[in-house]
Amino acid sequence: MGKTSTYSVQRGDTLLDIARRFDLGFAELMAANPGVDPWLPPPGTSLLVPGQHVLPAAQRTGIVINLAELRLYFYPQDESETRSFPIGVGRAGWQTPQGRTRVDMKANHPVWVPTPSERAENPDLPLSVPAGPDNPMGDYALYLGWRGYAIHGTNRPYSIGRRDSHGCIRLYPEDIAWLFARVGVGTPVTVVDQRFKAGWSGGELFLEVHSGQAGADALESGQTPEPIAEGEVEASLAAVAGSEAARINWETVYITVQQMRGVPVQVTSPRR
Repeated sequence: MGKTSTYSVQRGDTLLDIARRFDLGFAELMAANPGVDPWLPPPGTSLLVPGQHVLPAAQRTGIVINLAELRLYFYPQDESETRSFPIGVGRAGWQTPQGRTRVDMKANHPVWVPTPSERAENPDLPLSVPAGPDNPMGDYALYLGWRGYAIHGTNRPYSIGRRDSHGCIRLYPEDIAWLFARVGVGTPVTVVDQRFKAGWSGGELFLEVHSGQAGADALESGQTPEPIAEGEVEASLAAVAGSEAARINWETVYITVQQMRGVPVQVTSPRR
């Protein structure tokens, strides 16, 4: 789904600015453009804008969140176009949980009440924060069946595409406004952590590999994300390819796994 494009850096741009302009996360834009200074990208630099995605291996209903790529997928009940949004998730020690839940409640202009664990970390937090510019939940919240967790907006849009929350899922203000209007109470929510995804399009098999949650932190600090075991990818691709496995170009697969750019790459050779 989606389309990949390019963008020529303008004077004064940062990758944070460009990420929001194209509805991307900070880490995914960095991964797609290795070696580019995120704070002072040279004007005229051609950036790859990763707007195309392989769908996660999960039931395609309601909301599906893939922590490894810091992205949310929404499958409308009317089976209209699937939408995808960059997200912020829980930082190390406050990981966003995986599994299946549902939207239990919706709130417009929610009041933020710090959890006991948040208060333990910072005893100076207020008892609650009303709606407004100081509210870290933004203007909309979808409360999940997991107590203490929600999909919500933020007053810190620069945290999208990063691990910066206490476990909740954050969206850009404009994205949560769109999603809030279309998601009802009872909508199923599935959270997975898939660093690589494979899927067919136009008769060809595509592989998309991400640096993962810890890898997002590594990218920001200028370090190399932990690699993925090639054997794990091989087994998964062979299963997806089935009778077409002989068409897989394994050299392309290994390069894609090593680069971890988060962009779908065709890994099958054309039929002869």
